[in-house]
Amino acid sequence: MALHAVAHLDQLDERHATRVKAGEQDVVLLRVGDNVRAFQADCPHAGAPLDEGAVCEHRLICPWHKAAFAVDDGEVCEPPALSRLTRYPAHVQKGEVWVDDQPQPAPVPTPREPARSLVIVGGGAAGAAAVARLDSKGFAGRLVWVDAQESPSYDRTALSKFVIAGDMPAEQTPALLDEQTQASPNLLHLHATVNHIDAKAKAITLADGQQLAYDGALVATGGIAQRPDIPGALLPGTHVLRSRDHAAQLLDAARQARRVVIIGSSFIALEAASALCQLGVQVHVVSRHAVPMAKVLGDEIGRALRDLHQQHGVVFHAPTEPVAVEGDTHVQTVLLANGERLATDLVLFGTGVKPATDLLKGLPLAQDQSLLVDTHLSAAEGLWAAGDMVTFPFNGQAVRIEHWRVAQQQAWVAVDNLLGDAQVYADVPFFWTYHHNKTLEVLGHASDWDHTTLEGDLPRFQFIAMHCRADQVLAVVACGYSRAMAALAQRMKQPLGREQAQALIHSWDIA
Repeated sequence: MALHAVAHLDQLDERHATRVKAGEQDVVLLRVGDNVRAFQADCPHAGAPLDEGAVCEHRLICPWHKAAFAVDDGEVCEPPALSRLTRYPAHVQKGEVWVDDQPQPAPVPTPREPARSLVIVGGGAAGAAAVARLDSKGFAGRLVWVDAQESPSYDRTALSKFVIAGDMPAEQTPALLDEQTQASPNLLHLHATVNHIDAKAKAITLADGQQLAYDGALVATGGIAQRPDIPGALLPGTHVLRSRDHAAQLLDAARQARRVVIIGSSFIALEAASALCQLGVQVHVVSRHAVPMAKVLGDEIGRALRDLHQQHGVVFHAPTEPVAVEGDTHVQTVLLANGERLATDLVLFGTGVKPATDLLKGLPLAQDQSLLVDTHLSAAEGLWAAGDMVTFPFNGQAVRIEHWRVAQQQAWVAVDNLLGDAQVYADVPFFWTYHHNKTLEVLGHASDWDHTTLEGDLPRFQFIAMHCRADQVLAVVACGYSRAMAALAQRMKQPLGREQAQALIHSWDIA
């Protein structure tokens, strides 16, 4: 244990963290009036430097993926981080900030609900987030986590960005939970498939016939990658991308290919196009939409994204769609509705997912077969749901949002309700997408808007754009405005006018 003088109080800006060294230990300082808090310097989720984030509404927000931590004690308030910040003792003496290089012990939650039996179904983002949330809340009852995949829960967002580019081995995609959480004595992790959930009986039947009774359950089974209903969609050489195995198989095939056809222009499909370009293959994208991702980004940004891909050699065929995948023992060509026939060595279907709700009987489903839940993420008495498989009320509309962080946010809300801590989903949706070394961030959710305000240099991908309706900000799309987006991630939890948002953006002076 050793104290180190690391800064002067008047050097610290309350709007963001300041990175310093306490001996050999990197820490960030947060000023709160005349007091200072010291925490680990990098986000526990993916190692982002927290000094590049923002402080807003008494929270420190990660610059990369918008995890949020309480300024007072470092408690994690929003995912994708699932653990609190390590705290270091700090005090101010005569205007000088002193920090101990040894961390404070982490607080231990008070045990609760020892007599209850809970079940979580699904090993993806929402399932793992729910396990972490229950652990942090001190749940002391019986917890059964049913997961069909053999490997521990992992960060699937890396698959389309890094794994299929050859930048990260599939088996090294980061785990979502630390070893301590996975080794919790009251956690039973079952690698099994669920056949049926009987909400009335509060019972879950596994594929082997075993039954699990529960007091409360969270179902988070996600989605199943879809192939179009066309001839040849199952030919050898056709691929989907939803798992480590899918990514490894796709990478192996792409390394031996010269031409790749990607069906779809979702952000996953376009991330795959960007990644596969790094392997030196010729990439063709077939899309129903002339402008990719226009429903989320808007036409102007969608066109800029298409231009970026074209500058890196991607060839777009749009608007059209495939009518057949052709070949004898292996894919050889893709026939399009416009009459084009594309020669190819492999096909990747980026055509969306189907909600994995077949295991649910007697519960209300939306037209797309997603499970209908209320603002508390409740589907039935004692049963909650989260993630890609649910349609939920948001800003007066019933929506389904297939984003990694939204699934985690919903899991936390569901767990809080499961434990009796009444909560509603009122968070700000966020996702990030990576194309040719450019990271686009999207905050909020807008099904339509009447005006877009764009600042910065769109062709250089240094911009921020606000999609507004009646002068209220519904969604923000940006590249290169990490601090402003970090602050907006908190500020947009309340109604935000366009001029207010512009003032916040300009206050960071980072354009």
